[in-house]
Formats: sequence, structure tokens, C-alpha cells
Amino acid sequence: MEKKLILASGSEIRRQLMENAGIPVRIIKPRIDEEMVKASLLAENAPPRDVADTLAEMKALKISEKNPDSLVIGCDQVLDLGGQLLSKPASVEEARSQLQQMRGERHMLLSAAVICEGGKPIWRHIGQVRLRMRAFSDDFLDGYLDRNWPEISHCVGGYQLEGEGVRLFSRVDGDYFTVLGLPLMEMLNYLTLRGDLQQ
Repeated sequence: MEKKLILASGSEIRRQLMENAGIPVRIIKPRIDEEMVKASLLAENAPPRDVADTLAEMKALKISEKNPDSLVIGCDQVLDLGGQLLSKPASVEEARSQLQQMRGERHMLLSAAVICEGGKPIWRHIGQVRLRMRAFSDDFLDGYLDRNWPEISHCVGGYQLEGEGVRLFSRVDGDYFTVLGLPLMEMLNYLTLRGDLQQ
């Protein structure tokens, strides 16, 4: 590897994905008021994909400016339910409400990744996955929340597809890594073509 990689994210699953792929990364969590940025973008009617892309870029830039000799990866994921943006649930009640809204419906997960070098973005990608939730019962929902809170509080939409959350769905169209919050294949292809990863 030519340049050191920094993951500008506090996400344990993103760190695991990189390490499982045999790529050593340093973790530095950027300090950004995501909710304020998101609110201001939504006030300007920014589409969900722009929200994810902007937040990913801000995170990468913030860390890249202080680490100009490294490649910095910033990521963000948003959930688009018919044009409405859903965030990480702050309480069990909010998780229940979000899951009831999505029950029997289709939604989209958008996972943005931006790589910065020397304080400038050099690559970006927004992965997109379409998911349909099944019409699960209220009893199942109550049990699911009991068994999975607070772990799901860290996940947009209140589910982890890699865990019991998979039982909420009838169909998933798209890349599994993108569901987990990182368009890994596209990023690895870029880093390999650049010569940062072995051919």
C-alpha cells in the first residue's frame, strides 16, 4: 500500500469490513454536527443522495486537512422512504414508529463514500439499495425491539440486515456491503487501480 488509509468514521461495522478485506485502517472520528448539516440541507430541499454525499465529504475533508499524507475515507448513509429521510432512532418508540412506517413498503438506502487526499476530494461513490419490508405483525415488532434495542439505535431505520433485522424484509435489491454502510467493492476497485492496493 502506497498511502496510509484513515477511516473517518466511528462505525464498528465499517472498520470490520475494511479489516475483513485485509486492509489496515486507522480510525479517526470527525467532530461534525451531522444533525445541523442535515437539517440545513433538507431546508434547502436537497435530495437524500446529496445529504449522504455532503456528509461523507465533510467527514473526509475534516480529517484529511490534518492528515495530508494519508488517504481519508468519509462515509454516510441515509434512508429514503418515499422522499422522507429517516435517521438513526433516538428511542425505542422512534424505532417502532419508523419500522411501522416502513412495514409493507419499499425504501432505499444510500451509502456515500468520499476519499480525500491533501484536503481535496479525489473519489466519490453513492451506492443505492432498494429494500422491501414484509407486513410483519405488531407482536413480531415488539419482540424484535425487545431483543435488539439498543444495538439498532446505531442504524438508520432501526435494523441490522446482518442480524435479526433480515427477518423484517421480503426483498433486497442491491449490494450487501452498501446495506452495511460502505460501497466496498467500488472503493476497493478504485484503490487497486490507483496502485494503493496490490493488483
